[in-house]
Amino acid sequence: MKKITFTAAALALLATGLSLPAFSAAAADKVIYGDDNRLDIYQVSDPEMLKLADSTVGLFQGYDVTLEGDKAKLDTTSYSQSYGLCKEEPFYEQVTGAFCSGSLVAPDIIMTAGHCVKTEDSCKGTKFVFGFAVKTAGVMPLTVPADDVYGCSQLIGREQVGTGADWALVRLDRKVTNHEPLKYNTKDTLKNGDELVVIGHPAGLPTKVAGGATVRDASPNGYIVANLDTYGGNSGSAVFNAKTGVIEGILVRGENDYVYKNGCRVSNVCTSDGCRGEDVTKLSSITSPFSKAAAGVQAENTRVAKASPAFELLKLAAPEAN
Repeated sequence: MKKITFTAAALALLATGLSLPAFSAAAADKVIYGDDNRLDIYQVSDPEMLKLADSTVGLFQGYDVTLEGDKAKLDTTSYSQSYGLCKEEPFYEQVTGAFCSGSLVAPDIIMTAGHCVKTEDSCKGTKFVFGFAVKTAGVMPLTVPADDVYGCSQLIGREQVGTGADWALVRLDRKVTNHEPLKYNTKDTLKNGDELVVIGHPAGLPTKVAGGATVRDASPNGYIVANLDTYGGNSGSAVFNAKTGVIEGILVRGENDYVYKNGCRVSNVCTSDGCRGEDVTKLSSITSPFSKAAAGVQAENTRVAKASPAFELLKLAAPEAN
């Protein structure tokens, strides 16, 4: 689905305090806490962080990706126009195109949010794109190598609980050879105050790395609450332990993204301990049996398909972190 461009009528509606219609999975609400810690890839110098970012993906509608020889053209729109932004808004001049985010957790498996791929058909209509990132200041990623675009072979399993876990595992149409699967932790070990980093596509923008966040509440069933700087489009983003570089969860829900200001919109900014916080699905909650989609897994995996937790499949291909 294309991003919505706000008309004068829509902005007037915002001025009244009324809500606009929901955009899509990409517009699930998120927000900025304290300082805006989002960085483009060219601004990141830590090689370990760049390595993590290299194994994350943007989810694009299939019709927004066109293969042209060894390149894939990405159909993007103006971020500022799509969201009716004020000129002081960070990344005002950039483009937006992804509707959700994800991460590579096995050679041919992407982890994302359940609300990003709700059905087998919607999965088949999605392209999983590596490298949608600003690697040189001012140069927008309008194309990526064709080899960095993957399709959905199968929706292995998913779950979407409104105030709980929200996850999906997708088998790609081929194995990924030029990006490394990320390590993950399925044990419920996070504590309040633990430091976090999120990597994904806020508002569908090119990859952003955002650190400076902590766990605010690790007690809810199925998820934690954190003060991550995230927006719609970050849904499905891997949330990493800042000290170990291991995935601890999946970004799924949060506070309102934007507020209205003098005829345009700016990011909603909260104190580090203010507003509702951002919800992150705990990987320890991904223990539901496979959905019916799992019945078609490859022969070597059928022995665990119907009775085992979803992550049992991953352990066959990429053992979790110790």
